[in-house]
Amino acid sequence: MNDKEQQNFIGQMMAAMSKQDKERKAERFRELNVLAKKEQIVFAGSSLMEQFPIYEFLLDQDLPCTIYNRGIGGYTTSELSETLDACVLDLKPSAVFLNIGTNDMNGNDYVLSEFLGRYEQIVRRILQELPDVKLYLLAFYPVNQDAAPDEMTREAFRYRTNERVREANGEIRALAAKYQAEYLDLNKEITDENGNLYRELTLDGIHMHVEGYRRVMKKLVPVLQELASLC
Repeated sequence: MNDKEQQNFIGQMMAAMSKQDKERKAERFRELNVLAKKEQIVFAGSSLMEQFPIYEFLLDQDLPCTIYNRGIGGYTTSELSETLDACVLDLKPSAVFLNIGTNDMNGNDYVLSEFLGRYEQIVRRILQELPDVKLYLLAFYPVNQDAAPDEMTREAFRYRTNERVREANGEIRALAAKYQAEYLDLNKEITDENGNLYRELTLDGIHMHVEGYRRVMKKLVPVLQELASLC
């Protein structure tokens, strides 16, 4: 086996392991949903949602809300669509906060119109099956290419640029208006003067330290306070 073949083999093995991990998480959510209270708040998305330490923030802010975090690291719009029951619908939430799609942007096969079609399909299904839900579409967070720690992450930044993120955010804002959902841009306190994610807030140029999420939460608290009567 030459070097290229070995790299391909390793890549395939890692992809298979990642797929199994996602499936396990989705199945665990299905089991937990049986125990969960209905008509509460759901956070759904990929790793940027999964890593949001919302439970600690709720205790710190003394907010009377019940939030179920159903983010799954590595998820794309296609994967969330396939498990939307486990991640959102089975909980019959009164409010949903959605942050999904940045992983769709990571490759050279990304097509904005196709991505938006998949995202819109998720939005439509949520609203069709949960007609009274309050739906919040979160703006995608900025990235910082200079903070990439390794070659694999730098490769992702060939495609996942702030230009691509900003373009997608404009379309998500329009989609929110189309479906009378709320578009939430929580990025002001985590974005530097050049439009990048503050370097000191990020682990790898994409994911954030707790301080980054704390700044996001500061902007989110008023929204959660308004929803408190639904919790």
